[in-house]
Amino acid sequence: MGMVGGGEGAFIGAIHRIAANIDGEIELVCGAFSSSADRSKVSGKALYLPANRVYNNYRDMMQNEKALPEEQRMQFVAIVTPNYLHFPIAKAALEAGFHVLSDKPATFNLQEALDLRRLVDQTGLLYGLTYTYTGYPLIKEAKARIADGELGNIRKVVVEYPQGWLADRQEDQHNKQAAWRLDPKQAGISSCMGDIGVHAANLAEYVSGLKITEICADLTTFVEDRDLDDDGSILLRFEGGAKGILFSSQISIGDENALHIRIYGDKGSLEWHQQEPNTLWLKWGDKPTEMLRTGGDYLGVMATLATRTPMGHPEGYLEAFANIYAAFSGQIRARANGQQFDLQTADCPGINEAVRGMAFIELAVTASASDKKWHTFKQH
Repeated sequence: MGMVGGGEGAFIGAIHRIAANIDGEIELVCGAFSSSADRSKVSGKALYLPANRVYNNYRDMMQNEKALPEEQRMQFVAIVTPNYLHFPIAKAALEAGFHVLSDKPATFNLQEALDLRRLVDQTGLLYGLTYTYTGYPLIKEAKARIADGELGNIRKVVVEYPQGWLADRQEDQHNKQAAWRLDPKQAGISSCMGDIGVHAANLAEYVSGLKITEICADLTTFVEDRDLDDDGSILLRFEGGAKGILFSSQISIGDENALHIRIYGDKGSLEWHQQEPNTLWLKWGDKPTEMLRTGGDYLGVMATLATRTPMGHPEGYLEAFANIYAAFSGQIRARANGQQFDLQTADCPGINEAVRGMAFIELAVTASASDKKWHTFKQH
């Protein structure tokens, strides 16, 4: 693996490196860790990389890695930069012959995502996206049980993702993470929906197995003189007639990372909280509520494969992140060996999820600014 971004002072870069390393299947061999060549070198040295594999910028990295013998060069690049750089880096990597695993959202805007999908199709290379919450074992169990029809026909999907860290002007407090996420030139047209609302939308579709078809959105900027949204509420319509509610907020004081999903069918319902990720609740009208726990021998194949420790030894965010990396490395290994990969063992969000994510963000902003109630989610 090579990495672009994620140098000193960056939050998500270290998370990616830990996740990639958990299963011992991936080695970080090179990187361009900062827009500053000096900071990139400092970061590379701290990661014990040889100086000749620490690059001044991503363009030099692609060119020099491509020139190395196949057994030495990186096989894929992890992109962990602000949003505006995702597409040009991914484009350069694909054109140089490297697979790409990117932090979300995939690109700066929808048009870039569509261009990226064309490039992925043209090159035939692999593309993955770190919608991390799809990596939790009990999210996979929830998805499988709905797909098997245990809840019956899905009627209602409720997904919430409140945080409180931007309830005041953190962007003025030398907070690097807040500064770029609230800068339209770096983050794009949305902060709240672009950063966490898109996670909620992806999770709603992933678990329910249903595509969003229409939305009615109300985005708000509560903090004065802020350029991007910091809160939003969205009504959802899904294929098959299910209805939904999506609430996402960065100004919900007291909430940390309170992602929560409830799905109601005509036979039963389920509930999962990201901050209590090792418990999945199944609820019924004619029998007691069931509590499923990570590691239980009653879980299905996908949940079992995504679990590393015995029952009662909690797994969480890093392990879920690592499941994305493990799945993507499994896809690369299968491709290298001329094999088809099994989505049960290599279940990783890809380019289609990338496009839908960008389409959701842009539609949410457009719908919120419109007097029209319902807006069609086009199937790009």
